Amino acid sequence: MYEERPSPLVPGAIVWRRSGAPGGPVLPDGCMDLLWVGGRLLVAGPDTGPHPAAEVPGGVFTGLRFAPGTAPALLGVPAYELRDRRVELDDLWPGPEVRGLAERMGAYEDPGAGLERLARSRAARSAPPDPLAARVAAGLRAGESVAAVAAAVGLGARQLHRRSLDAFGYGPRTLGRVLRLQRALELARQGMPQAEVAYRAGYADQAHLGREVRALAGTTPGAYAAANSETPQPSGSRTTA
Repeated sequence: MYEERPSPLVPGAIVWRRSGAPGGPVLPDGCMDLLWVGGRLLVAGPDTGPHPAAEVPGGVFTGLRFAPGTAPALLGVPAYELRDRRVELDDLWPGPEVRGLAERMGAYEDPGAGLERLARSRAARSAPPDPLAARVAAGLRAGESVAAVAAAVGLGARQLHRRSLDAFGYGPRTLGRVLRLQRALELARQGMPQAEVAYRAGYADQAHLGREVRALAGTTPGAYAAANSETPQPSGSRTTA
């Protein structure tokens, strides 16, 4: 079972919970997550391909999914250092601090609320996210080219790439591919024909859609639609193939 809700305390974040069988792999979405699993605090970094849902063992998962580009400032680590990784929070923060946070998390009846308060408290003591991140993500999500986004934010290609590595874990071209994938998967879950999915998501054609879904999600559009079209699926980094 999977459920999610927008966070009223952490702007742009989603609180989610998953229990039961792990299901298919976790797919890229451009986000990073703070996880509470079996009394442990972990961080899921930005993905570039599918990850087994059982990569982190546990029966019940609670997570706080941050909007693209917003987690590195709070965590104090550039996103590229966590790319395609799942790490214990005490690998990033002092062990005694994390143990204290875990003790407080255990007192919450709703662990999601605990994650929200943890993030809000940390954000109050951290630098704000890179203001560039929201504009870059919005432009790429809208289908703007990398060159157009760079011009809009007043940066050269190399500067934009460097800032994107810090904020998202990969360059703007990869981020654009990941965000377009998520749009395509959303349309596929609605039962839309593949040709229409390709057109609406901004792919050159249906073959292009197929290549990108296989490269980033490890499956085909048809297989994904068959497995997910009848059942509401989690968005973002909890989306499974």
